[in-house]
Amino acid sequence: MDLDELVRSVQSLKTEDGFYARLGLPEWRTLGTYLTPYQLRSGDLLIKQGDIDRTAYFLASGSLQIYVAGATPGSSRIVLLRPGALVGETGLFSDAPHTANVEAMTPAVVWALQLPRFEELAQRAPGIALEFMRAAGAVLTCRARAQQTLRTAMT
Repeated sequence: MDLDELVRSVQSLKTEDGFYARLGLPEWRTLGTYLTPYQLRSGDLLIKQGDIDRTAYFLASGSLQIYVAGATPGSSRIVLLRPGALVGETGLFSDAPHTANVEAMTPAVVWALQLPRFEELAQRAPGIALEFMRAAGAVLTCRARAQQTLRTAMT
């Protein structure tokens, strides 16, 4: 599990809700000192619907699915995430419980940024923390718009 793999994954993911931080390699290396890598097995639950988890995760390798427990059959899966995706970012911005589950579909590596570590980053490297927040906010905005469009289409 190396940070360079994570950076390559994030920078190569070209999706509408990608994490497009304006960080060079030195800034990524600084951010990386605040991240904790975890290995997941296929089927492991990273985020449980209803839990409060003040952590955002970058997916370095593997795939994750986001789904809602108790949804009508055929509509429970929200999205499948590929390497480079940011997930759980709402945990850094809100004490609200998660609204969906996040499960490893394959063996995966994620890098976690927990709220206390983010707050430490903000104290020690405010420019990097601000850029993280800008990029994470763009991810949140994109996903909120997509959910609104989906809700509107269903009514």
